[in-house]
Amino acid sequence: MNPPPARIALLGPRQARPNVDEALSALDATGRVALVTAGWQEWEDDEDRVRALVGDRGANLRLYGRAERVWSADPELAAAHHELQERVRALRRAYNVRLARTMEAWIELERLDGDSAVMDSERGDAMDAVRALDRHHEERLRDLRQGFYDRYDPLMRGAVVREREEIRRILGGVAAVVVAGGHVAVLLNRLRLFGMDELFAGKSVVACAGGAMVLGSRVVLFHDSPPWGPGHAEVGEYGLGLYPSVIPFPDGSARLRLDDPGRVGRMARRFAPADCVVLDEGTRLVFRDGAWRADAALRLDASGGIRAWADAS
Repeated sequence: MNPPPARIALLGPRQARPNVDEALSALDATGRVALVTAGWQEWEDDEDRVRALVGDRGANLRLYGRAERVWSADPELAAAHHELQERVRALRRAYNVRLARTMEAWIELERLDGDSAVMDSERGDAMDAVRALDRHHEERLRDLRQGFYDRYDPLMRGAVVREREEIRRILGGVAAVVVAGGHVAVLLNRLRLFGMDELFAGKSVVACAGGAMVLGSRVVLFHDSPPWGPGHAEVGEYGLGLYPSVIPFPDGSARLRLDDPGRVGRMARRFAPADCVVLDEGTRLVFRDGAWRADAALRLDASGGIRAWADAS
């Protein structure tokens, strides 16, 4: 794996140019920046949105449009990628069936009265079962994708190589990269297609909302009160792994029931030792010089509380 960026800033949702400029300043990044807007999909060429985010200093990499050109030029790769996505969706459905039952068992045991000498061990085993299922799902995702790369390795396909060389040229003229949010799966797939983890090496990176999610080690999809069910957070994907030990929850104050100590504590314990961090609008979390620094970020606590992020020493 290539070395991650030495400096990275994670931002919450609905970011605008002042927020991004402040984050770039926190990373000592000056001059032009490259912009990743693949998560916006068909709207990635919306110049008003681009200017609102980075003004006139940004070179839009247009990864979504580049991927569309790749699919047109290489139908075999396009068909194989479509088949992969169908398998990923099937795996996700199976995982969610198992997750619902495993989570409900853990929740029920936490509510069940009984001698702590007996029940504490049972509750711990129930939590371990959820964590084991999460690991199993992530391993299955890695196996599916590895099979695809072993057979079709996009970085060896001519259509991808041509686009990637142009991306590399653009990145050679910038000091930093801004990764916008949007559709998380679309964004992550385009970043993977062009091997952007390698191309980001040595660059300062500002990642907004969904962009912050996909650059970590695990992409956790979450909503505590959805219209379709109980709202168990799920390991949606493994990410690019460009920063350590944090799972971001963009707009977490709106999407998580932070006033429910049981849910908060389970979330924190389930994903430990990674820190579950609420990235609300205006929040900034910066990794540089080997440590995290926070601006108004909140961290979920294993006891069920919400704590301000204490700057790492």
